[in-house]
Amino acid sequence: MDVQPKQTTGKHARWKKMNSRSLFSDLRNDLTAAALEFVGTVVFLMIGLGGIQAAATSSALLAAASNTGGAQSVNVVASIEQLLYISVSMGLALLVAVWLFYRVTGGVFNPAVATALFLIGAIGPVRFILFCLAQIVGAIVASAILLGLLPGPLVVTPSLGPGVNLAQGVFIEMFLTSFLVFAVLMLAAEKHRSTAFAPIGIGLTLFACHLFGVLYTGAGMNAARAFGPAVVSGFNHEQWVYWVGPFLGSLLATGLYAFLKHIKYWELNPDQDVDDFVGILLSRVNTL
Repeated sequence: MDVQPKQTTGKHARWKKMNSRSLFSDLRNDLTAAALEFVGTVVFLMIGLGGIQAAATSSALLAAASNTGGAQSVNVVASIEQLLYISVSMGLALLVAVWLFYRVTGGVFNPAVATALFLIGAIGPVRFILFCLAQIVGAIVASAILLGLLPGPLVVTPSLGPGVNLAQGVFIEMFLTSFLVFAVLMLAAEKHRSTAFAPIGIGLTLFACHLFGVLYTGAGMNAARAFGPAVVSGFNHEQWVYWVGPFLGSLLATGLYAFLKHIKYWELNPDQDVDDFVGILLSRVNTL
């Protein structure tokens, strides 16, 4: 006797379809993407953290020359020029790495960004988990390579600056991460005519956030970026700040993105993403 299965709708239907076969149906591509995400994370952090280490080394050499002591962490810098150098290093590193891997894996390189992409449905749960693992391992490998390549101790682990307490650190990291994640969602995940130039906007956002955050928190904004250097150079009691803050920032940015989609933001300024500018001008003239 044939028995017809009961039809389900809504959330129950989605959960019913969510079985091991559907979850792992694209596992080969997920594994390949995760492997390349690992490579991209290594590229990003080798360039970015290498620049931070160069700034710290320069600061230490300058301090040694003047007998004032050396740099001890990413936040201890000799001048505003050092802060600018660190910010430029990380911003350009992300711009370059995202542009190189944008059409390969999306150039995520950050568990907070991966979380947002998962929440909006841009990536599935399997790829989300694999991406986070790849990013964390990539950060460890990049830090280990830098430790072996460069002289002196590795001093690129983010830490709270003088006078910054743990609560302030969490909220600074939350807001800075939300800006970065929102840039990724609006420039890369949201498709439009300027999406091809998303790496520039994302890199500039990270640069701007570093200008604000380096002195106060080291501008982690990325749990993998904070965890990798700590594995090879030692943990401190502030490590959890760089996990909780970025996670909250990811939720904040995703919530704002969902709100904008809900109100159909593209209807608020409809002429911003079109090609026929002449036609728009003529139509406006005709209505006068």
